[in-house]
Amino acid sequence: MKGSYLGEALPPYLSAHATQPDQILRDLAIETSALHTKYAGMQISPEQGTFMTMLTQLTGAKLAVEVGTFTGYSSICIARGLAPGGRLIACDVSEEWTAMARKYWERAGLTDRIELRLGNAVETLNAMPADEEIDFAFIDADKAGYPAYYEALLPRMRPGGLIVCDNTIQNGNITDPDAGGNVPVLREFNDQVTADPRVDSVLLSVADGLTLVRKR
Repeated sequence: MKGSYLGEALPPYLSAHATQPDQILRDLAIETSALHTKYAGMQISPEQGTFMTMLTQLTGAKLAVEVGTFTGYSSICIARGLAPGGRLIACDVSEEWTAMARKYWERAGLTDRIELRLGNAVETLNAMPADEEIDFAFIDADKAGYPAYYEALLPRMRPGGLIVCDNTIQNGNITDPDAGGNVPVLREFNDQVTADPRVDSVLLSVADGLTLVRKR
C-alpha cells in the first residue's frame, strides 16, 4: 500500500476519507493488478488520483503533460480536471501498457482530451513549440530521468504553472543515507528542486511522496 511508511493503520484511513474512485478507475486498477502483477505498484493510489484531479482543477489547466502513463490511471485523473477545451499530452515508451490506457480513456470519454506520444519523453518535450506554455505537469517515470524531465519541462511551464513529481519519499527511505535503489538519485533530485531559485516547492507525504513545484 502506498504510504506504508506512515504505519499500518493510517494509509487505509486516509484513503477511506477521500472522494472514492468511480467504477472506471476501480476496474482499471483491478485489471492492471491482474495483468501486470509485477509492476502494479507503479499505479498511483486512489487518494492520489483524487488529489491529482483537484490540483488540475485548482490550477485551471488547459494544457497538461504527463511523463510516465503506465496503464492510464493518472492520465484519467488529470484529464478529468482540465478546463473546458483542455488537453493532456501523455508521454510513455510502452505500447503494451498504454494499450490498456487507451481502452480506459475511451471508456471514460476522454479520447478527445488525451494525446499519447510514445518515445523518449525528453525528445518529445523538446519537440514541443517553444511558445506553447504548459499549465500542469506530472512526472512519474524512471526515477533516474527525473532531473532531465524536470529541466525539459520547467522552461515550458507558464508562470504559476505546477509540476507534480511522484515517489519522492521512497517508502520513507529517502532519509536513509545507506539506502540504495532509486533513493540516491531522488535525494539528489529533491535537493535540486529545493535549491532552484526559479520555483517554490513543497514535498508532501501523500502516497509515496509528492513534490509540488510552482514556477515563479
